[in-house]
Amino acid sequence: MTTVEICVEDVEGALAAAGAGADRVELCAALSEGGVTPSAGTLAALGTRAPALSVTVLVRPRGGDFVHSPVELDVVCADIAAARRTLPVVGVTVGPLSPRGRIDRAALDAMVAAAGSAPVTFHRAFDTLADQPAALAELVDAGVSRVLTSGGAATAAEGTAALRDLVAAAAGRIEVMAGGGVRAGNVAELVAATGVPAVHLRAARTVPSPGHRSTTGVSYDPGTRTITSTDEVAAVVAALREGRAG
Repeated sequence: MTTVEICVEDVEGALAAAGAGADRVELCAALSEGGVTPSAGTLAALGTRAPALSVTVLVRPRGGDFVHSPVELDVVCADIAAARRTLPVVGVTVGPLSPRGRIDRAALDAMVAAAGSAPVTFHRAFDTLADQPAALAELVDAGVSRVLTSGGAATAAEGTAALRDLVAAAAGRIEVMAGGGVRAGNVAELVAATGVPAVHLRAARTVPSPGHRSTTGVSYDPGTRTITSTDEVAAVVAALREGRAG
């Protein structure tokens, strides 16, 4: 069965995804910024409520680019260590790049060392790299467990051919996880066409905010918020189980 990983940014979203059949969640904060490291309190609360849930924690100290200063690298390694202490079943997701647009191997080696036995995922910063087959080989050499990728395309469906080639090149040494526009209506076809052993998606829906309407003219509440859609998660799981595209 194909592994289904759901990207979430709160404890309730993680619990909802697990309840709808997800195999794993990627826990982040500030997805509007492309995702950064979630708080220690978020990790602790999830670990208490779902100790058996497989969680990979995005470890990224800020939004913007993926180039880390020496100070930021120290922060990343400390956050990796904290995640390992806090969550019973944990992996980490990282993606250090050099200013020249290549994998920052020294930074990656430090992160893998900090992760110890916890599996390391290289996130979709991979899709910005010009030579993905060479980058994949470097990730294998560094001891990375999986890579999240659309095959360098805007969506995984558009990157089908590249994903198929990456799965072949991986040869079971690293998990190629397809992400980018994965939905219930295309997931079975995508898996059949590429052979990816795992898929990743946000599965989000927008709901009205429970906050009150400001009467002062100053408001930090846009009136809506994003939550994890249990219907979408369940539909993706069902589509994979049934082996159909729709």
